[in-house]
Amino acid sequence: MKQNYILNPVTHALCALIVSGSALAQTEVSAVLAGHAYLPASTTVQAPKAAGPLFATAGKFTDASRQRKDTLGSVEGITFVGDPKFPRKSGGSLPVAGQAVQGFSGIVSLGQNRFLVLTDNGFGNKINSQDALLMVQHVKADWSKGQVALESTTFLHDPDKKVPFFIVNENTDSRFLTGSDFDPESIQMVGDEWWIGDEFGPYVLRVTPQGKVLGVIETVVAGKSYRSPDHYLNGRIPGNYPGDEQFESRRSGGFEPMAKSIDGKTLYPMFEWPLWDAQAKTQESRNGKPYTRILELDVASQKYKDRQWKYQFEAVGNIAADFQMLDANTGLVIERDDSTEGAGPNCPGEARVDCFTRPAKFKRIYKIDLSQIDSEGFVKKVAYIDLTRINNPQGLAKLGPNEAVFVLPHLGPEGLTVVDSNHIVVVNDNNFPFSSGRTIGQPDHNELTLLNIKALVEAK
Repeated sequence: MKQNYILNPVTHALCALIVSGSALAQTEVSAVLAGHAYLPASTTVQAPKAAGPLFATAGKFTDASRQRKDTLGSVEGITFVGDPKFPRKSGGSLPVAGQAVQGFSGIVSLGQNRFLVLTDNGFGNKINSQDALLMVQHVKADWSKGQVALESTTFLHDPDKKVPFFIVNENTDSRFLTGSDFDPESIQMVGDEWWIGDEFGPYVLRVTPQGKVLGVIETVVAGKSYRSPDHYLNGRIPGNYPGDEQFESRRSGGFEPMAKSIDGKTLYPMFEWPLWDAQAKTQESRNGKPYTRILELDVASQKYKDRQWKYQFEAVGNIAADFQMLDANTGLVIERDDSTEGAGPNCPGEARVDCFTRPAKFKRIYKIDLSQIDSEGFVKKVAYIDLTRINNPQGLAKLGPNEAVFVLPHLGPEGLTVVDSNHIVVVNDNNFPFSSGRTIGQPDHNELTLLNIKALVEAK
């Protein structure tokens, strides 16, 4: 497990003198486990009959050979994390009967332990998610029992042809959307609509609470378009950053995070990965550390304002997984690595499959201040909590060791929502069946983790 240390006041002051702008040394503060519950990884729902027979099962196009596999369970799940020469089995498999309720990438608190959760695009990319329907779930957490109840499912659809490009279900009346059409990663309730951040375009989708698409907002800031290789005007071009100025966003690097202002008038879509610097022919960085950007989307006009903020990552390879506002100026950002999972038994660097060869390392939530920016536009990082070191004095863990220190060991702590003035809920994208960070040989469940972050909220 990674060793993190809290800076004492003297060390903190010295660091602050030698580092400038948003790179000011931050203080680690503690978080306390206040509740823990999960929805089993095996949870599925039936597709609407109007979607057609293709969607009676999901995961038929996930085999590495790219060949269709219709037999249930015939594609073995191998985790994303580990030595490719010694693949570690997750214990899960595809295809599944029905649609897999997995990969929670966004969450909104509805009060009374109820939540709106956004299911990811399917199985990781446009090619293998053609039979995965896009959906939003209503769930309720029972913290005492450690259970998450699935109350209802809403499938996204485009009967009015608001989507400006060809979709998988083009030749149908209902036009249900799939993971080959969009990669939904963040969600906010805006008035009586749901606004969903997508990675493929990147776009922001406006949908009704019944799942009907009302519009697709392009990313144009100060007259400049921001597009990934998967934008419909670009087609399917291989690679992440093609090295051409017309493709600024990395493939699958769009609006993973998207916050909403407290007054509900503004959204803050944030790129998951650094943008491409066409002049330097590399990702955007400062002093050897990459950074990403936070945009400002006006709800009333559905247009982006010119203002942007820069967010400095702590290390190469880190990404932004979610962003939510605490008040008018401060917010919370999940910053994590995209290459580690697991919390024991650990065996770093060893060629084994019975332990975690790359255990969970950098999984943090930062408090940032949009009102405090340096001369180059970088936001101030105020403090952080470490999701691999959560205090658990009441022994509330429902999965994993229920010890004094609780760990969220997942590859992707992916979403957070503010519950009240001192509490948040964090969800993981379990990448079913490709993540196995909680228990060796078992696919990760969809966990909802209630945290008391009073120390982070009060950090200055």
